[in-house]
Amino acid sequence: MTDNLYLAYDYPLLGAFWTMMWVFLWILWIILLFRVIGDIFRDDSLSGWAKTGWTFFVIVLPYLGVFVYLVARGRGMGKRDQEHAKAQQEAIDAYIRQTAAGGAGTGGHADELAKLSELRNKGDITDEEFQHAKRKVLTS
Repeated sequence: MTDNLYLAYDYPLLGAFWTMMWVFLWILWIILLFRVIGDIFRDDSLSGWAKTGWTFFVIVLPYLGVFVYLVARGRGMGKRDQEHAKAQQEAIDAYIRQTAAGGAGTGGHADELAKLSELRNKGDITDEEFQHAKRKVLTS
């Protein structure tokens, strides 16, 4: 047998640590690269040519491109992330309000009649006005 045959018990603990560290750093680098590329495309202040240039720079020279991007535009990355998260939250809230109103809107006549009844009970409208509004709601 040759001397280059390594078995699992021949792999030292420090070697395993260094291997795990390099794998971790590689994954960290890939995450950073995708985050920078995502930020390039998310930024509305950049023109199409600027986005193309940054993307080309980051893909062709990834290490240099990412580090230059972080130095040049890194300060605004957090603000853009916050704006994106805020816009998503507002969209979700609007969807929930629309859906909730649509669910209650299926009984739209019932809601309007309940409001009219509340107004009559408070004394804001008379019985005659209530009956007229009720007929109007039911015929529409």
